[in-house]
Amino acid sequence: MQKHRIGRDEVVSALRRAVEPLEFALAMWEGGAAAFDRVDEWSDLDLQVLCEDGRVEDVLAAARDALEALGPLDVELRFPEPTWHGHSQVLWRLRDASPFLIVDFVVMEKGTERDRLLQPEVHGRARVHFARGDHLTVPPLDARAHAAMLRGRVARYRGISRLWQSFVRKEIERGNAVEAVSYYQSMVLRGLVELLRIRHSPLRHNFHTRYVHYELPADVSEKLETLFYVADAEEVGGKCDEAVAWADDLLDELGDGPDESTIAEAIRAEIRGSGS
Repeated sequence: MQKHRIGRDEVVSALRRAVEPLEFALAMWEGGAAAFDRVDEWSDLDLQVLCEDGRVEDVLAAARDALEALGPLDVELRFPEPTWHGHSQVLWRLRDASPFLIVDFVVMEKGTERDRLLQPEVHGRARVHFARGDHLTVPPLDARAHAAMLRGRVARYRGISRLWQSFVRKEIERGNAVEAVSYYQSMVLRGLVELLRIRHSPLRHNFHTRYVHYELPADVSEKLETLFYVADAEEVGGKCDEAVAWADDLLDELGDGPDESTIAEAIRAEIRGSGS
């Protein structure tokens, strides 16, 4: 007899049944692929819960119990705090579910002023599983403020783009291929990707490589892909030069950076694309 494999809907239903009755749980919603209507067989499960202050551990305990009632866990990872987003986060995986169905569970306290990752223009349309009150209401993205922030990012890269090469080159000269590749990935390519996103996907400028194949033009993502593959230290040097030259071209194209009208149009395009 074929063993039952726990599915995505089964996991979501179990967690909702466990969390929604808790009087201190205010909302639960799903982001990630679900928010962009891109769920496929490889998608993980991005769930967020909003709760009363001081009840994070209670929510996490209820969620964990609900998952264990479905079957054994083979992965559990609690992120050290503070996390990058300022909320509590745990990754779980069920032994009897798809290895790709990782439950990425984030719990937020009502009183925190941290970003709840709900801005629809940036994070897509959250799939709300339950909500009490208007805690999930977010104001429209401020096009002026976002444009000003991006102009600051462009100015920063204009000041340091040529420094990237020196970090890579010195390690090539020293014969330190591992360090050369590390600098190439973490500085050169990371900066190039942000500039490409500012140019083509300014609402998600800081998503790094996430969604690049959806959000960059096909010819751009194909060219970028070739820069991510290197065979040896010599190739790192050549591709580093190519990446920095591309970054310089982008900086020339961007000028001072996007203005308010550019961001406003990006917001309108995002809204049209989401069908809302």
